[in-house]
Amino acid sequence: MNLGFGEIALIVFVALLFFGPSKLPELGKAVGVTLREFKKATQGIMEDEKTEEKK
Repeated sequence: MNLGFGEIALIVFVALLFFGPSKLPELGKAVGVTLREFKKATQGIMEDEKTEEKK
């Protein structure tokens, strides 16, 4: 899924209209934390699968 500049600009514009400029930093931080936790969880699952294959 490749997003171009136009799509990203549209998403940001809609988010500005919907949430307002004061809430965007909080939302960005929340999205970043969520993505980081998801990445950690998926890496943990991948590592578990690798150790299961070695047994």
